[in-house]
Amino acid sequence: MTAAFLLLADSGKLSFRSPELWVYLLGLSVLLVVALRRVVASQDPLKDEVYRRTVAVEHVQSGVIWVNSDGKVSSVNASFATTLGGDPKNICERDWYDIFAPRDRSKMGEAYSQMLLLGKANVEAHGRRLDGLYSAL
Repeated sequence: MTAAFLLLADSGKLSFRSPELWVYLLGLSVLLVVALRRVVASQDPLKDEVYRRTVAVEHVQSGVIWVNSDGKVSSVNASFATTLGGDPKNICERDWYDIFAPRDRSKMGEAYSQMLLLGKANVEAHGRRLDGLYSAL
């Protein structure tokens, strides 16, 4: 289609009143609409997958916490927030080491390293609740 446009432009036949220009613009707009619809259609399954995972994690019985690369808590499910005696919004943006008792922080560092290497880790630790008391996690 671009080659036809260039040929018409070079020949001097292309002007705002020529039907060739309008056919070319119509074809180009149809092509762009089709491409845009395909992009939007490919995004819908991704949105559904993210929604399903979010809902599934929120309703898990055990606690789940997401930690950003800077070490700050980005999201907590309701079960974990209940264990710490607070609201998920109050726990977010805190340093993730502050959630654990000082005596268990070395274990958490080792478990974190193991998780990075193997993809998962299992550790028992005591958490520091929002009221200052400690509870088993």
